[in-house]
Amino acid sequence: MSSEDKEAQEDELLALASIYDEDEFKRAESAQGGETRICVELPQDFKVFVRGSSTENLQGSGFEYSVSFLPPLVLNFELPPDYPSTSPPVFTLSGKWLSQAQLSALCKHLDNVWEENRGCVVLFAWMQFLKEETLNYLNISSPYELKMCPRGKGQGRTAVGPLEAGKDSGGATGSATAEEETVDARAVRDVESLSSLIRDILDFDQAQRRKCFNSKMYSCGICFCEKRGSECMRFPECSHVYCKACLKDYFEIQIRDGQVHCLNCPEPKCSSVATPGQVKELVGEELFARYDRLLLQSSLDLMADVVYCPRPGCQTPVMLEPGCTMGICSCCNYAFCTLCKMTYHGVSPCKVTAEKLIELRNEYLEADETTKRFLEKRYGKRMFQKTLEEMESEKWLVKNSKSCPCCRTPIEKLDGCNKMTCTGCMQYFCWVCLSSLSRTNPYRHFDDPSSPCFNRLFQDMHIDNGEFWEGGDDH
Repeated sequence: MSSEDKEAQEDELLALASIYDEDEFKRAESAQGGETRICVELPQDFKVFVRGSSTENLQGSGFEYSVSFLPPLVLNFELPPDYPSTSPPVFTLSGKWLSQAQLSALCKHLDNVWEENRGCVVLFAWMQFLKEETLNYLNISSPYELKMCPRGKGQGRTAVGPLEAGKDSGGATGSATAEEETVDARAVRDVESLSSLIRDILDFDQAQRRKCFNSKMYSCGICFCEKRGSECMRFPECSHVYCKACLKDYFEIQIRDGQVHCLNCPEPKCSSVATPGQVKELVGEELFARYDRLLLQSSLDLMADVVYCPRPGCQTPVMLEPGCTMGICSCCNYAFCTLCKMTYHGVSPCKVTAEKLIELRNEYLEADETTKRFLEKRYGKRMFQKTLEEMESEKWLVKNSKSCPCCRTPIEKLDGCNKMTCTGCMQYFCWVCLSSLSRTNPYRHFDDPSSPCFNRLFQDMHIDNGEFWEGGDDH
């Protein structure tokens, strides 16, 4: 190795190490070489997709996803002793989302760059070409289809995209024959399956998005401080950003108050909700366990076929059988009626307490249509109809009747004098003051000057043609 070549190699490797970070350039320890990882620049709203395939367990018509980053092209190189004066770098090129034919076309173009710059260092030029011009050189545009190549010579499984003629003699072609002929030994590619490729693409895109987010500065809308993205959290649906310290306090207060469905974006009128992963990242284990428990319980409460064991020390969720009113707790084996929550009583009517009935009636009256259907499914529509009918009857009786002072039977007075006879116990009573009257002389109550109803026997009687109608007792 001449001193000029050695000095040129050292200068180039030091320059690359100063330009790129450790994720992009790593120098080999035991030889003059290293590895570069080049992320190809993508246009905005770049999409990758695959067609549906039963062999790859892809659902529906396929898969499509907008990505900002694709897994990097990996260029491994070693510098021969006579580089750059005589020989080019020895290299291999790999990329998860390119076919062998496409990688081979890129390898050929790197050779052409060397021939055009023989005697000069070329690694930086190679890396810039791969970063900025790969898509144009291979005529790749959005949406970009990912496929699996049939097994062939050398490397059998590989991801490919739509191929067209290249811009120079190294351009890729789309035919299978052309692919076999243009495969370069330096084009290294082996993909286990299409599903694993999709997973790698999504994982890398998410990781790079997170890396970009962490490196930028954001203003928190709660404390109004400028903070780096690594100290902030973004709501995925609305992209509003707040610092983690403010959101931590906000989440903890809501969880302690049991408001697990209110962990939404603090932005006014924004309905975006924090994901469980975001909540877990900010709050402690104890509070997250409470959040997780309350979230599960609220979800179970919305299911008409799930009730809780009524024993105070158990409260285990119990799945209901269709059309059956018996629930058996899987934890304590308690058999109970799903309507009244008492011990199972077979076909005998439920002994629902008056307080429980009033509570259910009020809940039903105030509910929306969805909740009403849920309650009808759980407790039976007829029960609510009967309760509402009884409620209307009670209202009518309060307004239009009085109770017998002896047996409390409701009595309606249609007409006649104020001496009434109960149809239940045949007791005489005064309609005005509801006093019981003597069986032998019931009218003395109205003739006695000391009585509060003196001369009120015919009070409030209906008038027919200007005359009092003195009909008999109205029972």
